[in-house]
Amino acid sequence: MPADLNAFHSFLKPSEILSLSDVQLADQRRRFTAAPDMVLQPHSVESVQKIMRHCFEQKIPVTPQGGNTGLCGAAVAQGGVLLNLSRLNRIREVNLADNSITVEAGCILQHVQEAADRADRLFPLSLASEGSCQIGGNIACNAGGLNVLRYGSMRDLVLGLETVLPDGTLVSHLHPLHKNTTGYDLRHLFIGSEGTLGVITAATLKLFAKPQTTATAWVGVDSIDDAVSLLTDVQTHFAERLCSFELISRFALSLSSGFLQTQQPTDAEWHILLELTDSLPDSGLHDALAEFLFEHGRENCILAQSEQERQTLWALRENISAAQRDLGTSIKHDIAVPIGEVAGFVHHCAADLVQQFPDIKIVCFGHLGDGSLHYNTFLPNIVSNEVYAYEDAVNQAVYRQVLNHHGTIAAEHGIGMIKKHWLNAVRHPAELSLMRAVKAHLDPHNIMNPGKLLPDIVNSLSK
Repeated sequence: MPADLNAFHSFLKPSEILSLSDVQLADQRRRFTAAPDMVLQPHSVESVQKIMRHCFEQKIPVTPQGGNTGLCGAAVAQGGVLLNLSRLNRIREVNLADNSITVEAGCILQHVQEAADRADRLFPLSLASEGSCQIGGNIACNAGGLNVLRYGSMRDLVLGLETVLPDGTLVSHLHPLHKNTTGYDLRHLFIGSEGTLGVITAATLKLFAKPQTTATAWVGVDSIDDAVSLLTDVQTHFAERLCSFELISRFALSLSSGFLQTQQPTDAEWHILLELTDSLPDSGLHDALAEFLFEHGRENCILAQSEQERQTLWALRENISAAQRDLGTSIKHDIAVPIGEVAGFVHHCAADLVQQFPDIKIVCFGHLGDGSLHYNTFLPNIVSNEVYAYEDAVNQAVYRQVLNHHGTIAAEHGIGMIKKHWLNAVRHPAELSLMRAVKAHLDPHNIMNPGKLLPDIVNSLSK
């Protein structure tokens, strides 16, 4: 162990210094394996500050790690310190007057949801990994999930942040202020920064009234354009009560229904799972949705008649990722385009990919309500990580169509290691210069999650 790392023993508890076998070093997809010099698991914010002061002085790289559920390699350490925040997991306060909850970065998302529920409130962020992902990572990647349409992404749910800067300085604004116009709102620098600017240690988050009424429908549609038309009509009629509007392709549904051994709700090229919620009891909401669908000619549909039926419909959506594993290793894309461009993107992108890879399989599903899609591609007869040899070629086709349709290559998973070399193509040089200037000011020694997010080469993909 290098001499400058031995110094941690002088100011940390033995239990805050872990062996490499005590943490998960492989990333979520088993694509990368971390190789840190040391793994630290601070029990307090004060310990985080001490760690960062020493690392700043000694120029030791630091990679923050939460639940290690990311898909872009952002929490993979190569040398230096892997800073595991799992022990910073206290729920500090539930404030009903301000409809807020203050939690530490290591709190598991599901535990925050449960704490809100015990207070008769809702914390609306909902992800497939909510049983293991942590709030700090959710904030660092600006997580989205199933309820963005009504409640917004993580950026919209954060009232205040507590952050340790690279030099150990603590910047804490956790008071649940709903209005504050005293200059720049610096919390937004850290939301979505993927651990490259500082260590998020706590946050104050928004709570909402719990839904008292839910109405859920599965609708078969002929095309994505038809699905967008349905979205427009539902929003016009039901306004903010529309909570989720999920798009699922025929192929994605066939995989999920086979995996679950469940009958498909409808037979169609595309499917929509939509859900209405109301914070007040409304016994007529279900009937209103049924009447709306009938009046708009949406007879190829099923309405959940019970909570069990609702859960069955949602299981078909939520198990697509698990069901597609039998196809092998995928080249995943977490993209978003304007809602009106989704149909054009899907059509043109599939045509481009099939031209280059005639037998390619595409699993397309996602949050049509906000224009973001999970667009996963599988090459025939390659079921292992060898598929990554073709990743740049596949990405070239996908990302060109994303740009042609005015979209983004990262909607909710972030950039990490695997997408950073594409950033030159999707962000203006002036924007990248500003990002680098912020990074250089806060982290002059480039110790915070080096090698992530910001590109270090120019990609040939034209803007």
